[in-house]
Amino acid sequence: SSSSDEVIRKRLLIDGDGAGDDRRINLLVKSFIKWCNSGSQEEGYLQYQRMLSTLSQCEFSMGKTLLVYDMNLREMENYEKIYKDIENSIAAAHEKISECKKQILQAKRIRKNRQEYDALAKVIQHHPDRHETLKQLEALGKELQNLSHIKENVEDKLELRRKQFHVLLSTIHELQQTLENDEKLSEAEESQETQMEAEAKQ
Repeated sequence: SSSSDEVIRKRLLIDGDGAGDDRRINLLVKSFIKWCNSGSQEEGYLQYQRMLSTLSQCEFSMGKTLLVYDMNLREMENYEKIYKDIENSIAAAHEKISECKKQILQAKRIRKNRQEYDALAKVIQHHPDRHETLKQLEALGKELQNLSHIKENVEDKLELRRKQFHVLLSTIHELQQTLENDEKLSEAEESQETQMEAEAKQ
């Protein structure tokens, strides 16, 4: 988090790399100045011992830092190896997936071809042979010829009935004209008789 980062930043500013090296160096400088300005031999020896102690602490801290650095290098190498192994595993997985896709496509093609073959086999199985087909075609040809004759006979009969019907209609029309003429003639005769009777009465 941001608060943790701020704490680490302040500690690095105060303690150098966080191990107190700046404080130790400051103590060493102060001890050296006091050793240089020491009045008595006893005080000089005391400051000298303090400098040795501070130097030992600095050497220990430096050794620890080197060990941590070496450990970090080994960890980085280990992480790089793990990362490469993961990359290789991913690449191998991609190759396997690609191969599986090819196998799936091939299986789909085989299945499709098998289905088409089965469908074609069923059609061939239900399809009659050539000899049987020719016999059926010959029978159909004879039936077609027979139907053609029947059709011609029916058309001839229809034509005859049409002519007969036309003659019948003409006869009916002539008869109707005759009846109308007879009716008109009767009306004229009745009118003439009525007129003659009227003249006789006069």
